[in-house]
Amino acid sequence: MGFRKKNKSPPVLSHEFVIQNHADMVSCVAMIILLGLMFEVTAKFAIMFITVQCNVTHTFDDRPESGNLYQYGPKDMATVFFYVLIAIILHALIQEYILDKINRRLHLSKTKHSKFNESGQLAAFYLFSFIWGSSILTGEEFATNPTFLWEGYPHNHMVFQVKFFYICQIAYWIHALPELYFQKVRKEDIPRQLYYICLYIFHIAGAYVLNLHRLGLVLLVPHYLVELLFHASRLFYFSDENKQKGFTLWALLFIIARLLTLTLSVLTFGFGLSRTENQGFSIADGNFNILTIRISCLAAICLTQAWMMWKFINFQLKKWREHSQIQATKKRVISPKSKPSKKDTARGSAANGVMKSDDRTSPRARKPKAS
Repeated sequence: MGFRKKNKSPPVLSHEFVIQNHADMVSCVAMIILLGLMFEVTAKFAIMFITVQCNVTHTFDDRPESGNLYQYGPKDMATVFFYVLIAIILHALIQEYILDKINRRLHLSKTKHSKFNESGQLAAFYLFSFIWGSSILTGEEFATNPTFLWEGYPHNHMVFQVKFFYICQIAYWIHALPELYFQKVRKEDIPRQLYYICLYIFHIAGAYVLNLHRLGLVLLVPHYLVELLFHASRLFYFSDENKQKGFTLWALLFIIARLLTLTLSVLTFGFGLSRTENQGFSIADGNFNILTIRISCLAAICLTQAWMMWKFINFQLKKWREHSQIQATKKRVISPKSKPSKKDTARGSAANGVMKSDDRTSPRARKPKAS
């Protein structure tokens, strides 16, 4: 892990060396990009990595002055790459200075240790993203009026906060792929984490490229709130196994979030976009409003929600079985021991036709009288 002090350093460029010092290596790459801003020759290339690109000047109807809006383009890949580096550095800092210190106090097993680190990292990210996304929604009209999700499509212009939000989201979930190697994630946990990482990248990047960033932002904020509650509840559960009330609230909000996602998706793709005047397919204009793409997007969202509900049901059944086993064990311990029957008592008090006393000593034999 980066930033850690080891008594015995592994061989240079070995797997263990890269894992222990990956954050330092990534920090050097990020510093080189930042140093490029100091020289005029390299500044125009370095700024492409650091700042948001593809801005256009736009004149607003209700304001006399013009402002800058943003589109997506090939230069966004350089910006995403730089913020992937930043995400790896922040991941190492949170792990080293917060999670590892808590782990030393809790003395968790290897299985719980891995899940605690995963929940700790995701809880921090979900909290930050939920606050940031909520602040964007409060300043946008489509947060209160659902018709703004499809009116005026294609929405190929974004304000700075919306574009930077999507750049950071894509960068974070891409950085989660190499972290599976850096964090030495167990082999049995890798498929599960790969599933949801790839789903996040697929849906967020799809909403960004298809100019559906309004719908994507509205769906991400409540989803992140539900995931934040789950991972926070799991952190409390690892510290004290009696703290399980958070999972009940999470289960309720999880179902509500799934229904909200399906409702808004059907409303947008089934009714909103299908009735807009601007129908057609044009990559240059950023218009993807055709029946094939609408059905594909709706099917992808519905299948993802069905998969999440299946995982949710299996999780609840597993928790119910564990609770039933614990309750059955407690009943066995509390129930009184069965008393022996009278026949067993009578049989146990006699041996070879001679009755024994309670203290299991035979009566003293009488001496015969002398004649």
